[in-house]
Amino acid sequence: MALFKGAGVALVTPMKDNHEVDYDKLAEILEDQIKNETDSIIVTGTTGEASTLTVEEHLEVISTAVSIVDKRIPVIAGTGSNCTQTAVELSYQAQLAGADGLLVVTPYYNKATQKGLISHYTQVARYVDIPIILYNIPGRTGCKIEAETAAILSKEVEHIVGMKDAVGDISYTLKLMEQTQGDFDVYSGEDGQVIPLLACGGIGVISVLSNVAPKFTHDMVMNYLNGNHKEALEMQLKALPLVDALFSEVNPIPVKAAMNLMGWKVGPLRAPLSEMEPEHVKKLAKAMEDFGILPS
Repeated sequence: MALFKGAGVALVTPMKDNHEVDYDKLAEILEDQIKNETDSIIVTGTTGEASTLTVEEHLEVISTAVSIVDKRIPVIAGTGSNCTQTAVELSYQAQLAGADGLLVVTPYYNKATQKGLISHYTQVARYVDIPIILYNIPGRTGCKIEAETAAILSKEVEHIVGMKDAVGDISYTLKLMEQTQGDFDVYSGEDGQVIPLLACGGIGVISVLSNVAPKFTHDMVMNYLNGNHKEALEMQLKALPLVDALFSEVNPIPVKAAMNLMGWKVGPLRAPLSEMEPEHVKKLAKAMEDFGILPS
C-alpha cells in the first residue's frame, strides 16, 4: 500500500528574524495544510532547508510535525545525507520520532557510482522498519539513480517503496516504470510536470507549489487520478506561470518569499541562501496575483 496518493507538500521550515526555527509558526502552517486537504507532509527536505539545520533542529522539526499532525495524514521525514552513516542515524532517529516514512536523497557531492548507491540505500534500509522513498534530483546533487538501479533496490531491498522523480525527463520516468514493472510508487518532484508524470503511471507529487496553493494542488492531482484528465491538465497549465516564478531562483528562496507576501511570516533563509532579488519578487508577486492567491 502506498504511503500516500495525491499531493504531498515539501514544507518550508519557518524561521524567526534571528534565524532560529519558529516551531509555533510550523504548527500553524501544518494545521493549514491539513485543512486544505494536503495528502502528506514532507519535512526537512530541500524546501525545508535541511542542509543548514543542525542535527538537533532536524529531529525537532520532525518530532514537532509528527506531534502536531497526530496521524491525520502521513508525515515523511527527509533524512538524506552525503554521508551514509549520517543518513542511517537520521533515518533511525526519525523513525523513533514517529515519522511514517522517509525521503532519502542521493548522496550529494561525492558522486557515488550505481554500486555505491545500492550500498548506501541498502545500509539505510537495514536500520529502519518504515517505508523509504528515494529522492532522485541529479541537477542538485550531481548524482543520478539510474532506472535499472531503482529496479534493483525496489526488488531486493525491503522498505524501499518509491521515488520522488525530480530528474525532469519524462523519458527517464517511462524507463523507470518499465524497469520497475509498475511495482513502485513514483511521485513527481517537478511541479511543472505533475500531469505528464501521472500519465506515465505516477501516483502523486511532492510539491513546492503546495506551500502556497495546497487545495489547488491536491485537487489537480485528484482530478487526474479520478479520471478528470481534461480538468487536471487545465489546472496544470494554469499553474505553470506561478511554478516558473517559484523556481526563478533556487528553491526555497522564491517559495519563502511567496509565503511572506501572503502574510505567513515564515522568516528569512539561512546562509548561504540569500533573499530573493527585487526584480524577481515583482515577477513572483505578479504571478501570484494572476493565479489568485495574492490581491492585485
